[in-house]
Amino acid sequence: MKNHLILIFLFIIGLAISAIHPHDYFTWILEVSPAIVGAIALVLTYKNFKFTTLTYWFILIHCYILVIGGHYTYAEVPAFNWLREVLHQSRNNYDKLGHFAQGFVPAMIVREILIRKQVLAKRGWMPFLTVCVCMAISVTYEFIEWLISVLSGDSGDAFLGTQGYIWDTQSDMLFATIGAICMVTLMSRVQDKAIRKLG
Repeated sequence: MKNHLILIFLFIIGLAISAIHPHDYFTWILEVSPAIVGAIALVLTYKNFKFTTLTYWFILIHCYILVIGGHYTYAEVPAFNWLREVLHQSRNNYDKLGHFAQGFVPAMIVREILIRKQVLAKRGWMPFLTVCVCMAISVTYEFIEWLISVLSGDSGDAFLGTQGYIWDTQSDMLFATIGAICMVTLMSRVQDKAIRKLG
């Protein structure tokens, strides 16, 4: 419980700092709202289902990625502007980190729920279904981005963050898929060990 209170404190601090003079408050609200909604959902479901501390830490990291993107907009995160110049890239690719995390972290959440709720009779289906759920989340998010952009016009451009790249939506979904695959490939044993520690 103490560790989880620390995580909540760190989340609130990160959110508060990102709210100080962001690029614009409309984009900030759009970008940080998934983190806020997710945090509320985790608090409301805490008594019924506590994730491993490992999963909670990765959720916090994902939230930080979201609030940093909200503060600067995904197209203008300074460290990734520097990387763009150093690596001679045509755009700021912070959004790709965000979408990678959008696959990686939900994969941890989905996989842990599937294991602990014993949803599957055969574990062999676990990686496939975990990745599929994460792909569905990514597609849904792209639908939401598109809808907000259509409804808000120019105000939604910073949220959409395509930076003139016509394949941005498809590449976002690809990076989320890669993130989910990396999680089930690289972190499954570590997560299994964390789950076993719960007893």
